[in-house]
Amino acid sequence: MSLAAELRHALAASIDSPRWCRALETVPRELFLGQAVYSYEPERGWVPVRRSDLSAEDWLRMAYTDETWVTQINGVMAEDADAPVTILRPTSSSTLPRLVVRMLEAAEIEEGDKILEVGTGTGYSTALTCCRLGSEAVTSVEFDPAIASRAKAAIAEAGYAPTLVQGDGLLGYEANALYDRLIATCAVRSIPLAWVQQIRQGGTITAPMLGWTGGVAFAHLRVAGNDTASGRFLSDDVYFMPARAHAAPPRAALEMGLGDISHSTMDPLLLKDDTALFVAQLAIPHAQHGWAEDILVLHDSKTGSQADVRPAGSGWLVHQQGPVRLWDEVEKVIETWQRAGQPHQSGFGLTVARERQWVWLGSPDGPSWDLPA
Repeated sequence: MSLAAELRHALAASIDSPRWCRALETVPRELFLGQAVYSYEPERGWVPVRRSDLSAEDWLRMAYTDETWVTQINGVMAEDADAPVTILRPTSSSTLPRLVVRMLEAAEIEEGDKILEVGTGTGYSTALTCCRLGSEAVTSVEFDPAIASRAKAAIAEAGYAPTLVQGDGLLGYEANALYDRLIATCAVRSIPLAWVQQIRQGGTITAPMLGWTGGVAFAHLRVAGNDTASGRFLSDDVYFMPARAHAAPPRAALEMGLGDISHSTMDPLLLKDDTALFVAQLAIPHAQHGWAEDILVLHDSKTGSQADVRPAGSGWLVHQQGPVRLWDEVEKVIETWQRAGQPHQSGFGLTVARERQWVWLGSPDGPSWDLPA
């Protein structure tokens, strides 16, 4: 057995997924890393690691570690980078195999299913799905032309021939609909209606969600027909790069200490908890947040509203200005969540309809918040 085959078998054994074991043992991940990846070094930033700089054995061992390898940052592929990149915004990667398999398992894929994948990326997850279901069952859409071109070559070299589309995955791919399962490998703020319309009744949509404050959830919805879908969020906290059209805009530079003054008994450090951040985001979906030492700063990109919250004696001093009282809205939604026992995101669900979509707490009849269109 070759070293690559040994490493594939070891990776499959470490992930222990009976449904996806053969695919993990078969698909050569090294093909999907191209000729270079980025490795993050705190003092230098994102440093290109080239295949030609490593021995064949070291490159293979790197490829089969259960890690995410960044392949593009702000549109620059790793093989095209001639120096470290200091911008902390990767735009494409080969996600760690364990998470790829978790996504595929969550989608409830069965033999005979027809799959739409949104976000081809390097093509590794596309190839795994082809290996299990057959190429004819898989359609994958990638927005970025350079990423799509490289993925197409790698998938073909691995021996698969799915339908590959370079275009806007938020529109799905109607030509091959209806599908049984849709899997998104990019995060969205809300579920595109086109996705719901291209999945058969009873089929599923599995997608990571990411809002502008950085709150995440892992949606798994069942399509009910009539352009509707609903389901609970899953228990996993998954972090995926946002779809380009759903990424947050550049954050404005703010002057703190402006606007009306009030006092709060709620500790803003709550928002360093992932679930609390997700909950806060429900009330202020167009806002972004940041920290200036121990001061929380909020800015609403839609209305220009802003707030900052800082320690003051036994409580916190709040400044707010603009039409949306950002911290007031955060306090209200956090209090609702606390009264419900502070459940994880999996205590919430999502319903998508033609006119709107909303997150609910506990049950579809519980408290709810609309997502941005």
